[in-house]
Amino acid sequence: MAAATTIISISSASLTSKLQNNILKHKHNHYEQVPISSFMGTTTITLKISKPTTKQGIITSVTRSGRVSCLASSSSSNLPSALLFDCDGVLVDTEKDGHRISFNETFHEKELGVTWDVDLYGELLKIGGGKERMTAYFTKTGWPANAPAGEQERKDFVASLHKRKTELFMALIEKKLLPLRPGVAKLIDQALSQGINVAVCSTSNEKAVSAIVSFLLGPERAEKIKIFAGDVVPRKKPDPAIYLLAASTLGVEPSRCVVVEDSAIGLAAAKGAGMKCIITKSGYTADEDFVNADAIFDFIGDPPEESFDLAFCGSLLEKQYVS
Repeated sequence: MAAATTIISISSASLTSKLQNNILKHKHNHYEQVPISSFMGTTTITLKISKPTTKQGIITSVTRSGRVSCLASSSSSNLPSALLFDCDGVLVDTEKDGHRISFNETFHEKELGVTWDVDLYGELLKIGGGKERMTAYFTKTGWPANAPAGEQERKDFVASLHKRKTELFMALIEKKLLPLRPGVAKLIDQALSQGINVAVCSTSNEKAVSAIVSFLLGPERAEKIKIFAGDVVPRKKPDPAIYLLAASTLGVEPSRCVVVEDSAIGLAAAKGAGMKCIITKSGYTADEDFVNADAIFDFIGDPPEESFDLAFCGSLLEKQYVS
């Protein structure tokens, strides 16, 4: 059955608690309430309505201006041409207990006298790319005493640190100490079974991303997943270059791509490329500004705690907006 899309606009005067209660009481008529979340002053109320005959869903967003938009969609044949995933924070929540630990072990080995604590690393994640992150940090706080003075020598120094950090990180992945996030394998399998292009687009080192895909998703899936990572583009997220490269290489229109991201810089990259973007919040990004996202969830999820599936991704391609 083809997806049906309906937009409903309700004035702010109608957004009373009584109205919301009237909406939610339909839970007894095969309606299910999904948790309410808020971000950056905008409240989003999400209702997933499941009817036995059509498996339809409705997404309702209440914006700061008091307008309500509702998206109704059924299992859709209008599927994306490509499903593109960020890696860190989307496939695996790697940052706090993966990349950060590996950076600190590298700094310790090289006797740099540097440690990135949890809060500091969260701030540094606003900078896309590990080499760029280290360069910005050293430039701001001062270069270590045993770092070279010349500009090119410093680039080589940072590159050597990043190479060692990647080796340590890959060892963590190979030991499978960091699990896939809920629902990742399910959504990828749904896409691959429909012949949809699947790719991972990341600012991380290509070897690290390949290790995550190979060891955690398995070789059968890995051989079907295209990877765009590291220095494959000259400008990293929030620049849209990596997503535009993915679309061009896969031979698909950007407007037919759906991206799964977890960060504001990733969202900016996806939207800059003209793609739909779903946010699955991660440990470091829960409080970031996702106002431009097409949908926001805590995770993808597996049944019975599934947040969304491939049909929902397809429904975003038909989404209409209320001004």
